[in-house]
Amino acid sequence: MAQVEVLNWKKEKVGTVKLSEEVFGKPVRKDILQQVVRWQLACRRQGTHATKTKGFVSGGGKKPFKQKGTGGARQGSSRSPLMPGGGTMFGPQPRDYSYNIPRSLKITGLKTALSYLVANNKFFVVEDMDSKGKTKELAKRLADFGVGKAVLVDAKSSDTFARASRNLEKFRYYSSEGVNVYDLLKYDTAIITKEALKQIEERLGEKA
Repeated sequence: MAQVEVLNWKKEKVGTVKLSEEVFGKPVRKDILQQVVRWQLACRRQGTHATKTKGFVSGGGKKPFKQKGTGGARQGSSRSPLMPGGGTMFGPQPRDYSYNIPRSLKITGLKTALSYLVANNKFFVVEDMDSKGKTKELAKRLADFGVGKAVLVDAKSSDTFARASRNLEKFRYYSSEGVNVYDLLKYDTAIITKEALKQIEERLGEKA
């Protein structure tokens, strides 16, 4: 069972905590990570893209020119896809891109992402995530901690900490329930509280 240091925000050791081998000791499976990330990004797509077909373009009620005698192809509407200003054939329409993957695949993907961070010394455990709600103060604290970007995870989401981190583009803050594969890989570092660590291990443990 791996053991990591518990740090304060000055990056001083204040204790140790043991990590569950079942959660944080998995081999990195790039194939599973790829599947989970694709699923997450697909579920995030809005799918609101749309183009106007012939039936949605205004006008076109009158035949643009007579049927015969013009030397050109016959046309019944100026809004035909063949005419300038006409509708679009086979253009994108609103759709839902989301799909489902097995729960076991989601759990395995999260375990291997966390294991990757632990193995590469990009996983830090801190005492707490208290904040006065000031972005400047939090930015300085993170800079002194020595991380340029990271996922910040607490047991419960704090309004003051969320307000302080909202404008920090290279940091993402949420409760332990929001931990996900895409953000862990994107920000490539995780800073997590002891209480949140316990919740994640219970969520992804052998009974999951």
